[in-house]
Parts: sequence; C-alpha cells; structure tokens
Amino acid sequence: MATTQDYIDFITDQIEGSGEIRSRKMFGEYMVYVNDRPLLLVCDNTVYIKMHDAITSVMKGCPTGHPYNGAKEHYILDLEDREKALAVISALLPVIPIPVKKTKTGKEKKA
Repeated sequence: MATTQDYIDFITDQIEGSGEIRSRKMFGEYMVYVNDRPLLLVCDNTVYIKMHDAITSVMKGCPTGHPYNGAKEHYILDLEDREKALAVISALLPVIPIPVKKTKTGKEKKA
C-alpha cells in the first residue's frame, strides 16, 4: 500500500512550526524535508526516522522497523504524539546535513 496524500497532509499539519516543510514523492512513497534536510521517510503511511545518536534518548522504547526491503532499521515515529515529533525534528535539524545537489555528470554543484 503506497502512502496517501491525505497522510502527508496530516504529517505536515502535525509538524507545522518546525521549519520550512516540503515533501517529495519517490517511487510511490515520500521523503519529508524540514529546512531542506531529509528527516522523515514515509512508507505505507508509516513515518520512519533514521537511527541517530541525537535522538536515541527521545526515541527510547519506540518501535522500529524497515521502511522497505533491504533498508536499515529505522525508528517508527508516532505522529499522534506531536510533542515527541517536534522534539525529534528539533534534535535532528542541527545534525542532518542538507544534501548536496549533483549535476548530470555526477559532480557536486557549487553553491
């Protein structure tokens, strides 16, 4: 089951105020960016967060799973808990880099 646009809208509403939010559809699923940083991987209407030292304490006891076959284990974020979602985003923003855009030749594009 692919992620629905309604669920992406729900995510956007829940994390409103955390920064500039946008989503990008990829293979029927989505990546949600906050301030141009890829933070939330959304697959099958489930929000996955990369396991990172910055959120270990916040996500302690939370379920984990694999967003797709072959993926590393991720935390599963319950967006019903808005406070936790905002805490996770706030902890990740300083440590997750903005992806470098590549040119068609595969070289990094200079800013």
